[in-house]
Amino acid sequence: MILDNLLFIAFGGFISGILAGFLGIGGGTVLVPLLVALGYSPIQAVATSALAITITALSGTLQNWRMGYIKPKSLLYLGVPALLFAQVGVYLSEGLSAAFLLFAFGLLLVVNIFLVEFRKRVIAKHQHQQQTSNNNPVIARITTGGTAGVLAGLFGVGGGVIMVPLQIIWLGEPIKTAIRTSLGVIVLTAISACLGHALQGNVLFTEGLLLGTGGLIGAQVSTRFLPKLSNKVISFAFRNLLTILAIYTFWRSWQIYQGF
Repeated sequence: MILDNLLFIAFGGFISGILAGFLGIGGGTVLVPLLVALGYSPIQAVATSALAITITALSGTLQNWRMGYIKPKSLLYLGVPALLFAQVGVYLSEGLSAAFLLFAFGLLLVVNIFLVEFRKRVIAKHQHQQQTSNNNPVIARITTGGTAGVLAGLFGVGGGVIMVPLQIIWLGEPIKTAIRTSLGVIVLTAISACLGHALQGNVLFTEGLLLGTGGLIGAQVSTRFLPKLSNKVISFAFRNLLTILAIYTFWRSWQIYQGF
C-alpha cells in the first residue's frame, strides 16, 4: 500500500464525514466506490466501509448518550433485528460475483438519490406534527431494523437514509428521536457486518481505521464550520456526487464482468 493510497483514503473518509454531518447518513456511498477506484476488490471495499462507519457513527452515538438523548429500549428494539439481518447481508455478499455486487451497489446509489429527497419530504411534512402510528410496532421495528441490517452487511452502508423516514412513518417517532436512534442502530449494524466480514478475512483494518478517523474529522467540520451553506446547495452537490459515483460503479462493474 503506497502513500498516495493512504492520502486518498484519509481524504475520502473526511468527505464521508462531511456528508454524515450534513445529511445524517453513513459514508458508505462514498467509501465503497473510493476503495474500488484504488484497486481493492468490491467485497473488501464493502467490509472495510463497515469498519469505518462503525468508528464515525460510534462517536456521534456516544455524544448523544452522554447528553441523554438515547432511549435504550428503542435502540434495542431496532438494533436486535438489525444485528441479525446484518449477517444475512454478509452471507449474501459472499455469494455474489464482484461484477454483480458492484452493479447492485450502483443501483443502491441511484435509489439513494431518491431516498434522500423522500426523507427530506417526510421530515418537512411531519416537522411540527405530533406523530401517531397505527402500524404493528413489532413488525414495523423488525422491518426497519432488518432492512438497515441487510444493507449494512451487503453493501457496507449504514442504512440511515431509509431508517429515519421509516421510523417517522411506521413508528410515529419524532424526527430528532428517529435520527438519534438511527445513528445508534447504525453502530450495531456496522459492528455486526464488520465482524461477519472480518471472520471471512475481508476487512482491511489499516484502511478502515484511516477512513474512520477521517470521517470523525469531517463530521466535526461539517457540524461546526459549514452549516451556513444552504440545504439547496448541499442537496444539489450530493445528488451530483451520487450520480457520478453511480456511473463510475456501473462502469467498473462492466469492466470486471468483461474481465478487464
